[in-house]
Amino acid sequence: MKLAIITDSTCDLTESELQQWNIERVPLYVEFQGKTHRDWLDITPSDIIRGVEQGADLPTTSQPTPKDFEGVYAEAATGGAEAILCLTISSSLSGTYQSATIAAETSPVPVTVFDSRHASLGLGNMVKRAAELRNEGASLAEIVVAAEHIRDSNHLLFTVASLDFLQKGGRIGRASALLGGVLNFKPILTIEDGGLAPLGRARGSKRALREVIGHIQAYREAHEGELHASFIHVMDPAAADTLKEAIVTAGISYSSGQVYEMGAVIASHVGPGASGVYLHTEKG
Repeated sequence: MKLAIITDSTCDLTESELQQWNIERVPLYVEFQGKTHRDWLDITPSDIIRGVEQGADLPTTSQPTPKDFEGVYAEAATGGAEAILCLTISSSLSGTYQSATIAAETSPVPVTVFDSRHASLGLGNMVKRAAELRNEGASLAEIVVAAEHIRDSNHLLFTVASLDFLQKGGRIGRASALLGGVLNFKPILTIEDGGLAPLGRARGSKRALREVIGHIQAYREAHEGELHASFIHVMDPAAADTLKEAIVTAGISYSSGQVYEMGAVIASHVGPGASGVYLHTEKG
């Protein structure tokens, strides 16, 4: 059975990776400075950050429409796909999963829509693993089980320079408990049950880094299997590199280790200076 793999632009995989693994990407939208832009195609994080610094209002974002997915499903079927696996950003963070599911009802071939319950490389790693297994001849059921394992073991640790973007964008959720009071604090955030959640806060970047390393060590001790780490940032690759070095210094072994910039949709919510790491384990 020929299986097409489709995802959305919040996976933050590079263009070369999408081509290498034969993955189709459906963009979310960014409304900024009076125009509608497609994530990763028409707008970059730097476009947003520089515009806001120059006085523009914060952007808003929106999910792809069912029609957007319908078109990609139809193209996959025309290309010979007998089935489609579509993996999306958490349904608690976006309506993208809903649009993909509605479109599946009229698809010319069967579509399995998978809610990653995460975003960025939390989603991207599931998508890459799905493509890898497809290329190895795995069945759709086997691929879904592998994606579920990554979803269940996924752990995000990230910090933001400011909670302003999250607060004004309405995505702060339980992390609102971190607001106010402490000068120069760095909030430490994660995703739990598909939504944004606080892990703590520390005064200054060095203390925040130490706390993040502590969380990584605790995660390593609690999870069996090979540890994979993917580093993410918004216009701050040095912060991602610093975190990589700190993990090595702490004696924590991991695979992968690629550094990715988050796209315009996620940057619209977390703002400049956000950085962190996505962890998951895979069975040997």
